[in-house]
Amino acid sequence: MSSLAHIIVLGNEKGGSGKSTSAMHVAIGLMRLGYQVGTIDLDARQGTLTRYMANRYAANLRDKTGLPAPFHFPIERSKADTVTEQEEQDHDFLLLALEELQPTTDFIVIDTPGSDTYLGKLAHSYADTLITPLNDSFVDLDVLARIDPHTREIKGPSIYTRMALEQRAIKQSRDGVPFDWIVMRNRLSSLDARNKREVGDLLQSMSTQFDFRLAPGFGERVIFRELFLSGLTLLDLKESPGHSLTLSAISARQEVRELLRTIAPETIKGYPNIVQRG
Repeated sequence: MSSLAHIIVLGNEKGGSGKSTSAMHVAIGLMRLGYQVGTIDLDARQGTLTRYMANRYAANLRDKTGLPAPFHFPIERSKADTVTEQEEQDHDFLLLALEELQPTTDFIVIDTPGSDTYLGKLAHSYADTLITPLNDSFVDLDVLARIDPHTREIKGPSIYTRMALEQRAIKQSRDGVPFDWIVMRNRLSSLDARNKREVGDLLQSMSTQFDFRLAPGFGERVIFRELFLSGLTLLDLKESPGHSLTLSAISARQEVRELLRTIAPETIKGYPNIVQRG
């Protein structure tokens, strides 16, 4: 097993797919399993993950709960005068953050912008695991592939898939191994609707064609949005007197655990010595 931190990138060039929520839950979930974790927010202008972390740090100071919290780096895009200078600075800032976190962490979780940026592409090329949250709809499926509206056949990869495959090839050329790509179906409806089944069938076909794995994602639950302001994740609720473990919350916690099982951190870094409650 590598002594270097394993880099998990949350990527999707479409906004609103749940990248930041997923990144937060993956990071805290790994810490709850006993691993050392660092986080990087490459969408610092919007800063959803950074604000989520700030809310968590504030909750720890206010409530003295001692919630596990990773060391966090927000990185803003360079404002240099030329594109070349901007890309050089973005490259240096990301590598500096990675070099800072590598010696002290088992995993580094990176949240990327929901748009086409140099920083986002660069992060994909350094991923060991890429996780792409995808809302369960044909609109969001278009991020991965072009689909014939009449036959429902996959005509070819869309822009994001082409970018991911290009960065995986760069990763393979530089490091000798490609990244493991996981697509998670997010905001799943509890209803067994026709569209839901069709999306599932198409994703199965795409997973073979574009070489990614499918993971169960998170259901459409209000609690994910409610926890943001308190800086909490579903794995913290036992330690939060202000939140009760409803049936919905218990189901949502199980969804987080299923995603962690798909990542399978023990196969990457072995089993940690200490497991925190969660």
